Amino acid sequence: MFSLDTADAHLAYRDTGAGQPVVLLHGGFLDHRMWDDQVPALASHCRVIAPDARGHGGSSNANAPFRHTDDVAALLRHLDVGPAILVGLSMGGAIAVDTALEHPDLVGALVVSGVGTSEPEFQDPWLKEIEAEEARALAAGDAEGWVEAFTRLGAGPHRTLDDVNQDVVRRLREMTRRTLAKHTATEPVHIIPVTDTWQRAATITVPVLAINGAIDSDDHITMAERLAHTVTNGQVTTIEATAHYPNMERPDTFNEILGNFLRTVSARND
Repeated sequence: MFSLDTADAHLAYRDTGAGQPVVLLHGGFLDHRMWDDQVPALASHCRVIAPDARGHGGSSNANAPFRHTDDVAALLRHLDVGPAILVGLSMGGAIAVDTALEHPDLVGALVVSGVGTSEPEFQDPWLKEIEAEEARALAAGDAEGWVEAFTRLGAGPHRTLDDVNQDVVRRLREMTRRTLAKHTATEPVHIIPVTDTWQRAATITVPVLAINGAIDSDDHITMAERLAHTVTNGQVTTIEATAHYPNMERPDTFNEILGNFLRTVSARND
């Protein structure tokens, strides 16, 4: 792991391989290790940069107002990288879209999974049930209960965690515990939102690919599809028998889809 110290943060990141720059942005409460099945596959022909978002993994917690997109931009400018292809899942996908809106010179294409923009709209009763479980666990000081509720995203609304590959479940729990342990229940939230993202998404002209898990929640699937249909050049594909983390459940299929998209973008830019 490498690190970048900015004026107000310590950012940890992985940087390996050479060639077309690809930035992997992880989901909320996870860290760069959720991409462990993608990094070696991509690093054989790309430069792969996988940071831990501020407040996650090995990066420092926020002690002042900040935006995740600005951290990504600071890292890419520090590495003299861009335009890069940003690949983000859930929170990471929202950060990728924010970066295309706020720092367009750094973005050559976007791949998102299970997300639209950083202004989500949740209506799915199953997601609201998870939120309620997390709130109960937080109120009771039950960290493990919170982790278990959050990890249910890996199963989706149509399965239980017992139905998911147990190595994937173990990895999700491990990353979530690590990040949760960095925070306290009374810690202030310093994230500055990027606004009007759905309206501004129509100005995104770089290629955008949404890779959805077929049995993810309706909200996650619908928002990703909405993004792909809003931007100038968007497309959607689905990975069967996967929920919110298709890259972890079926990495070979995810890597094949991603690799094909990267080759298409590269050919388009030649």
